[in-house]
Amino acid sequence: MFNLFFSFSRRIQRRWLYPLISLSVVIGLLIGSAGLAKAISWFDLIQQGAQIIQLSDVSEEEEVELGKQINQQMVGKEFRLYRNPSVNRYVERVGERVAAESDRPNLPYQFQIVDNNSVNAFATAGGFVYVTTELLRTADNEAELASVLGHEIGHITNRHLIKQMRSTAIAGGLATAAGLNRNRAVAIGVDLALRRPNSRKDEYEADTTGLEMLGQAGYDREAMVSFMEKLLKKGGSTPAVLSTHPATQSRIARLREAIDSQAADEGDGLDSAAYRARIRPLSR
Repeated sequence: MFNLFFSFSRRIQRRWLYPLISLSVVIGLLIGSAGLAKAISWFDLIQQGAQIIQLSDVSEEEEVELGKQINQQMVGKEFRLYRNPSVNRYVERVGERVAAESDRPNLPYQFQIVDNNSVNAFATAGGFVYVTTELLRTADNEAELASVLGHEIGHITNRHLIKQMRSTAIAGGLATAAGLNRNRAVAIGVDLALRRPNSRKDEYEADTTGLEMLGQAGYDREAMVSFMEKLLKKGGSTPAVLSTHPATQSRIARLREAIDSQAADEGDGLDSAAYRARIRPLSR
C-alpha cells in the first residue's frame, strides 16, 4: 500500500513539477528582460550626463541646479551684471530679508543686478532673482525695492517658471514620457525669463504673495502700490516690468483692496535719503 501511494505521489509530482519549472524559467526571463531594459535605460541616461528632467515632479535640488544652469546661460550671453560690491551687498540684504518670510526660506537665493537701462526685474528657478540698474534708480526707497524683490520671490515660491516650462514643452511636443532634455529645458527657461510675460494668474499670485512677505518683513506694504503708480506716470513706453498681463491698473486696484482689508499700515523702508546713499555708485 505504501509503495502504491509512493508511486502515485511521484507521478503527481512529475505532472506538476515540470510545468512549475517552465513557469519559473519564463518568469525569470521576463524579470531579467525588464531588469536589462531598465539597466539599459539608466545607462542611456548616464551616457547623456543625466540630462533628462521630469518637469512634473522636480525636486528642490533639481530646481536649484536648473536655476544655476539658466543663470550660466544668461550671464555674459544675454546680459551683463553690475558688479559694484556695496550695491550688490545692499540688494542681497534687502532680498534676503524678504525671502526669509517666504514659504521657501531655505532656498539659496541669489539677487543679482543687471546692467541695463530698462526698468525691469525677473526671476527664474531655485532662488535666482534679477533687477536692473535702472529699476534701482527708479525706486524712491528701500521699501519699493523690497516690493519688487518680493514680487519676484513670489514667482519662485509658487514655481511659476517650472510650470510655464512644462506647459511650453508639452505644447511644443518637446517632452517625452521620460521627461525633457535638460539642455532644452534650460533654453526654454532662458526664453521664458527674458522674452515671455507671465500669465494673468501668475502675476496676481506673485503680487499677493509678495505683498504678504513685504509686510511680514517689516516694510510698508503701500510701497508696492507706490512703485507701480510711479512707473505708470513715467510716460512713454511701458517699462518692461509692467508690460505683462494683467493691466497694471487692475493689479494696483487688487493690491489696494488687499491692503485696506488688513490692519492699519505700518512699516519701514521709506527713507529716500538713506536709500539714495546706498545706491550712490549708480548715480549718473
